[in-house]
Amino acid sequence: MKRLIAALAATTCLTAPALADDEKIVVGFATAETGFMQAYDKPAQDAAMIRIAEINAAGGLLGKQIEVVNADTKTDRAEGAKAGLSVIDAGADMVVVSCDYDFGSPAALAAESAGLPSFFLCAESIKAGIQGVGPNSFSASVLAAVQGATMAEWAYTKKEARTFYRLLDTWTEYNKGICDGFDWMLPRLADATLAGEDTFLNEDASIAAQITRIKALPEEPDAIMLCTMMPGAVSAIKQIRAAGINSMILNGSGVDGSYWLSAVPDLSNFFVPVQGSIYGDDPNPEVTAFNAKYKEATGGDPSTQYVYPGYVMIDVWAKAVERAGTVETSAVVAELEKMTGEPTLFGPRTFTSEIHHQNQARYLIVETNAGKPGVVDEWTISEAIPVADLMK
Repeated sequence: MKRLIAALAATTCLTAPALADDEKIVVGFATAETGFMQAYDKPAQDAAMIRIAEINAAGGLLGKQIEVVNADTKTDRAEGAKAGLSVIDAGADMVVVSCDYDFGSPAALAAESAGLPSFFLCAESIKAGIQGVGPNSFSASVLAAVQGATMAEWAYTKKEARTFYRLLDTWTEYNKGICDGFDWMLPRLADATLAGEDTFLNEDASIAAQITRIKALPEEPDAIMLCTMMPGAVSAIKQIRAAGINSMILNGSGVDGSYWLSAVPDLSNFFVPVQGSIYGDDPNPEVTAFNAKYKEATGGDPSTQYVYPGYVMIDVWAKAVERAGTVETSAVVAELEKMTGEPTLFGPRTFTSEIHHQNQARYLIVETNAGKPGVVDEWTISEAIPVADLMK
């Protein structure tokens, strides 16, 4: 496995346009090899390489080996567009782009202009697909809005939370999506109320003003819906707890992982939704087996649940190619859009001509207690979020 992945990783994009090759299928990764987005892109890309290696070892796709070409977006939007063009020039049949819509869309738009399918590694904005890029673009993950809706409904139902405080980091579409899902779900929860709401920026060194407003409430809210991501999430969480606020903190999947927990010693009453558990306690033993395979291939354990969408992406795309009998874009897209509850290692996937994302999904709920995260429950929102509501 390590040799197969190393061989794939060593294949880099060419400086001149590649000619069509009937002996191979090319996947182009226009993703972040440097900058903060590397922390999200690399784990998912490593998982994608594992699935590619498995397919190649089993005889390939349509009887051809999958080869990989790479270009570094450097966590920069302008460089992202260049990276997309680079892998297209190198012969990519499908373009893989960064986890986040804001940073992945320039490369995805380059693929759309070239008439090629693209997959965001794990972007969770409705814009990461038809609505923001075009009809040939997909995401391998689950919408951020589903995360916010999941945490609201789960906390209400299982933890009897009735008062919520909404704290939005306005930095990215992902963060806004979490709160959008929360906003959609809250009115559907009888006697649940919004005690207050506020905003901040990921780069803010202090959220003292926001904390003061929370502490000024007549009663501490049952739950704080914190819509943020790394790197600013750590500072916000640390400040909330240092201020003596003990409310449940609910967040999206962007803060999954134990790598940051030493910065908030003994953190408790903190909950996130995940597609699969990196902590060795996933109820599906096949996920635990995958985690071991990931460690064998990369030398380290998965650091976040964002490993998993990369594997799913290659899995569903390869199934579509096999069913279409070609890598031709319209045929592959048509097969993807036929997938309804398509089984994958990390839960079923559905794509339609209206949405190339997941607007309802089963999530595991991970609680961090005394600094230790682990799965405590699972939840699927009671209804799918309509596309019209996702676009508000």
